[in-house]
Amino acid sequence: QVQLVESGGGLVQAGGSLRLSCAASGRALSSYAMGWFRQAPGKEREFVAAVSLSGGTTAYSDSVKGRFTISRDNAKNTVYLQMNSLKPENTAVYYCNVYSGPWIVVENPGHYWGQGTQVTVSS
Repeated sequence: QVQLVESGGGLVQAGGSLRLSCAASGRALSSYAMGWFRQAPGKEREFVAAVSLSGGTTAYSDSVKGRFTISRDNAKNTVYLQMNSLKPENTAVYYCNVYSGPWIVVENPGHYWGQGTQVTVSS
């Protein structure tokens, strides 16, 4: 029903920055918490960040705290992930996720995912 399209990924050098965007269509996202997850080759999908309905509450994995910032613009039906001070270990495909309700539940992502956007950080 809902389609999520991530964009903004690319190739950057260590220490650089990228801003990922996730645009939704077919459904308003204002009633749902939103999250970003990532998956590197040979690894399981892992939680990166999440944001509450109006952006007032955020959650981050320990590895990205202080470097990544999640935000949302409900008027544009879009969620963002600003990534600063990127490291080679941040290389992964990043996926946008719609939680099943208004609450952030790190260990239980929702049913809707985007196609992912590749982030590659070179040393």
